[in-house]
Amino acid sequence: MTALPASGKARGMQYDTVILGAGAAGMMCAAHAGGRVLLVDHAKAPGEKIRISGGGRCNFTNMHCTADAFICANPHFPKSALAKYTQWDFIELVDAHGIAWHEKTLGQLFCDTSAKEIVAMLRGLMDKAHVDLRLQSSLGDITKTDGSFTMTLTTPDASTKITATHLVIASGGKSIPKMGATGRAYEIAESFGIPVTPTRAGLVPFTFTDARFAPISGTATPARVTAGNTSFDEALLFTHRGLSGPAILQASSYWHDGETITLNLLPKNDLFAKLRDQRQTYGRRNFTTELAKHLPSRLVDHLATQFDLTGNLADWSDVRLQNLCDNLSNWQMTPSGTEGYRTAEVTLGGIDTDALSSKTMETKTTPGLYFIGEAVDVTGWLGGYNFQWAWSSGMAAARHIAGHP
Repeated sequence: MTALPASGKARGMQYDTVILGAGAAGMMCAAHAGGRVLLVDHAKAPGEKIRISGGGRCNFTNMHCTADAFICANPHFPKSALAKYTQWDFIELVDAHGIAWHEKTLGQLFCDTSAKEIVAMLRGLMDKAHVDLRLQSSLGDITKTDGSFTMTLTTPDASTKITATHLVIASGGKSIPKMGATGRAYEIAESFGIPVTPTRAGLVPFTFTDARFAPISGTATPARVTAGNTSFDEALLFTHRGLSGPAILQASSYWHDGETITLNLLPKNDLFAKLRDQRQTYGRRNFTTELAKHLPSRLVDHLATQFDLTGNLADWSDVRLQNLCDNLSNWQMTPSGTEGYRTAEVTLGGIDTDALSSKTMETKTTPGLYFIGEAVDVTGWLGGYNFQWAWSSGMAAARHIAGHP
């Protein structure tokens, strides 16, 4: 790495490309952009979200990744980048570096050993490309004149003016602020007149001010959760604060304040037929005892406070059984809110895609300025989709910069 001159004696330093944000998208772009690349991040280490993701194993992509799994004001926007650098391309890269992986559910791919292997792979690619990585550093006073960007690079040791032909913003969204997430990308966009769509927390647990599920906190069950006319069949987890689990996180991205969500506790369970059969043999048993054969017992106890579950099973007519099953498959409630950016895995909204080229991620009004990754108004489902967007959008910008469309 080239040493910066001492503060107060700074001379201009010129790069072909400056990238702000050493996360998944920024590192991917830096490794493939070519030329003299500077990668800047305020963190102590690159790829911190990669390192902690997937329980430390990094759910690095999804085998079923298509544009249909992404939320964007323009649903066609993600198609080009995802098609030009697919999940299979990233899997090939992972395989080439000898990283062992496995598939969990629903096409989700994880490292066998550690997410650190993905970080190490990207760092190795950047080292090979002679990327100048500056950590615990920042960019300020960004302007563009005469076809190049001028900005102030501040590191722990120095502050100097630098210039670049290309500026790539990969600083992410607002999710998980304890890891340093900020709205810096949106500030830079607005300074160049690039529109930003409203942002909100996505892939995030729901909360209820009355703590109604606190007595059954930790209880999980398969469910279908519906929000905004979109449904997900995965695990549902009751918590002290409200609802979580994969099905809830997925649905949260389609929910807006004040809207109702629907829980179907019987997504693949013909409970009516099963209880009617049980009635022939175990009719003298308490109804909740028999219901607990199909749902967690703590959940049954809670349901008894919501619905009339009194009596023995023999006392329940077909009509009463069907009414209960209908209620359990259409249990509606209105969350008070979500846990917000504090625990959100992604930020919904961001840089307006109408201002970007879908093929290159370059802004239409400011040549040489690119936005990639989570900063853009493209948000994927839970399960590796957002990492794939990082790889794909990062490569789209890198290939354009390098002159290899």
